[in-house]
Amino acid sequence: MSRYLVLLRGINVGGKNLIGMPALKAAFETEGFGDVVTYIQSGNVLVSSPERGPALVPRIEAMLSRAFDYSASVVVLSSTQLRRVVEHAPDGFGSRPERFRYDAIFLKPPLSPAQALERVPVNPDVDEVTAGPGVLYYSRLTAKASQSRMSRIVGTPIYKQMTIRNWNTTARLHELMGE
Repeated sequence: MSRYLVLLRGINVGGKNLIGMPALKAAFETEGFGDVVTYIQSGNVLVSSPERGPALVPRIEAMLSRAFDYSASVVVLSSTQLRRVVEHAPDGFGSRPERFRYDAIFLKPPLSPAQALERVPVNPDVDEVTAGPGVLYYSRLTAKASQSRMSRIVGTPIYKQMTIRNWNTTARLHELMGE
């Protein structure tokens, strides 16, 4: 059995698509996934499955859509893929939380990091974005966060092909994965 991280997009945000973590865990267990662990309310689920990652995406999206009556969209990463995201972060990324906010923007295939990098809005005086393996690393100055273009991602056509987690959550999910 392989271990996977399932990142749900668009749940428990702004009062929409409200899903409790006990119900989410139960839905995955009912679907036959093993070792199911949820982490915080933003839709992070660790599961074990004998299936390969790409095959899991349509299965999980269909299951979530049925169980919770919403148009589910997920990004699925293997333990190796998540380890690469953490290991390939830019030097110093996440090391100065008093000065910067750090996020990992996980991309849903077939969207590539190069394609996303071209379309993600950036304020060069505040934001810095770097492409990584299936992810964009996005940092912004805390003192000028209101000038960041990070929130403008929501209005872009590619927004539906990504899901965002702060760096602390990403690092914790990597720890929970047991790598």
